[in-house]
Amino acid sequence: MDDPIISIVTEAAREINDQLENKIPLEKGMEAPLFGGPGVLDSLGLVTLLVAVEQALEQAFGVPLVLADEKAFSKGRSPFRTVGTLVRFIAERLKKAA
Repeated sequence: MDDPIISIVTEAAREINDQLENKIPLEKGMEAPLFGGPGVLDSLGLVTLLVAVEQALEQAFGVPLVLADEKAFSKGRSPFRTVGTLVRFIAERLKKAA
């Protein structure tokens, strides 16, 4: 994968999968469901994933980001639905932080 954000999210999801009974279907790529609707993560699983992603993003980009904040949860459509929506949300946050 050429996109470092995709790599960070999928690697964090792989690590979380080791702890889950119902695995995140990463073979679906950007469409892999994470949270809500058909998503496999409960709220604790989502927080665990987001913390792992935040730590990896700070290491990779040198920018501390908080992904699970009031703004994210107040969006009409959750940025945590799929791998793709999470990647796009992170890209927006990194762009604003730059």
